[in-house]
Amino acid sequence: MSWFEAFVLGLVQGLTEFLPISSSAHLRLTAAVAGWQDPGAAFTAVIQIGTEVAVIIYFRKDIARIISAWFRSLSDRGMRRDHNAQLGWLVIVGSIPIGVLGLAFKDQIEGPFRDLRLIATTLIVLGVILGVADRLAARDAAPGPGGPGGGSSGGGRHRVRRERKTIEELTVKDGLLYGCAQALALVPGVSRSGATISGGLFMGYTREAAARYSFLLAIPAVLASGLFELKDIGEGHVSWGPTIFATVLSFVVAYAVIAWFMRFISTRSFMPFVIYRVLLGTALLVLVATGVLSPNEGASGVGGKSGG
Repeated sequence: MSWFEAFVLGLVQGLTEFLPISSSAHLRLTAAVAGWQDPGAAFTAVIQIGTEVAVIIYFRKDIARIISAWFRSLSDRGMRRDHNAQLGWLVIVGSIPIGVLGLAFKDQIEGPFRDLRLIATTLIVLGVILGVADRLAARDAAPGPGGPGGGSSGGGRHRVRRERKTIEELTVKDGLLYGCAQALALVPGVSRSGATISGGLFMGYTREAAARYSFLLAIPAVLASGLFELKDIGEGHVSWGPTIFATVLSFVVAYAVIAWFMRFISTRSFMPFVIYRVLLGTALLVLVATGVLSPNEGASGVGGKSGG
């Protein structure tokens, strides 16, 4: 891997990690379109450490409160009712599905799951799911026909507005369901944030609550995955220097993206991302169907592993 490839891929990782469009798919597609070798699952996992460091810094006050309360809850039974302590346990519970499935399907993640046809399909399908979830959230947030209270002055039918849940209302069941949604992101094209945010919206949480818990939930999963894959860096065409460079660059770009994204979702819908996903997935299917791209374009994997 050249330094220029590392620069481009680090930039792509930082720009796409927290948007619901799948950073792993964009890394795979960027390499395929440019005619480069697939950077591989190990490279993808390691440079995601940079973006997660950005999350840790951005949410440092929240994380400090959660860690402090969680440790105190181990010895103080009264602290177990504290929201931050409970959130610490919920992040642990929510991380179980992706940890178990990540180990169980490691070979598939590094091989068959990187097929461009599968990536295109997941881009489209999860895009539609995100769109449906977003419309449900928008419908609940909108006042009924009779005004903010949902009443109707004409005596006709009216829709009762449903109050969406905040992160303070997160339960163990919901935390585990969030975790199952996050595990879908083991397939490139799904998007970690897209899957968990969609899951949160379907469960009745606000956009802000779904996004915030999605970011917190990703921290242990991404860090563990990146550290686990460190052993494969230096094998094949991926070397340490470009990998470190891409990781640092992804951190710098990702920090700016987080700040923008949290402001964006407070007032805007996810529909631009839905449209982008569907168009990108459709274009990719056309390119593969017409022979412009091979389903396994550039695939070789790290350490000589097959790309499927």
